Amino acid sequence: METAKRTIRDSVFSDLFGNKKYLLQLYQTLHPEDTGATEDDLRDVTIRNVLTDDLYNDLGFRNGSRVMILVESQSTWSVNIIVRVLLYLAQTWNDHIEETKQNRYGNRKLELPKPEFYVIFTGDRQEKPEYLNLSGEFFDGKKGFLEVRVKMLYGDGDGDIISQYVAFTKVYQEQARLLGRTVEAVRETIRICKDKDVLREYLS
Repeated sequence: METAKRTIRDSVFSDLFGNKKYLLQLYQTLHPEDTGATEDDLRDVTIRNVLTDDLYNDLGFRNGSRVMILVESQSTWSVNIIVRVLLYLAQTWNDHIEETKQNRYGNRKLELPKPEFYVIFTGDRQEKPEYLNLSGEFFDGKKGFLEVRVKMLYGDGDGDIISQYVAFTKVYQEQARLLGRTVEAVRETIRICKDKDVLREYLS
């Protein structure tokens, strides 16, 4: 019997935001003040390792040379995401330095895109902090020479693309609970989401 993919939420996340149209909507949700951004301004910098079990992340993209955004999707709570995004940043910055042929050992200051870290949390949790901080979660709040802040996104917006994605995951989770990990659960998820105007165009 045909079954739904175990990674259906991750697959939809990657496929949805692999489309520049929806990636722009994601950027506009994070930066509504940047009304002039276009699809052509956004460039994918996601770390992918197809053949090895090395470092990889869910989504990374840049808006020109100004800002670099790293977005992860999590259904289970783990503060380890803070450490992972720091490693993603190091890898992505390193790729940027090599691509732009800058000398990391020279005297000239490196030109780096400003990083922003986000996690879209799709699980159930009563406590919903706005940020996770490296110092608070790992070093008892003692701030040393390094700090990392990850902004948590819970899909609390009013119909924006992040809220729609979170709503989709919750509908699928409920249908999988009722119908099992089946094709029927997927079809019901699509039907319900389209009726609720959740990712309607994408699911169509």
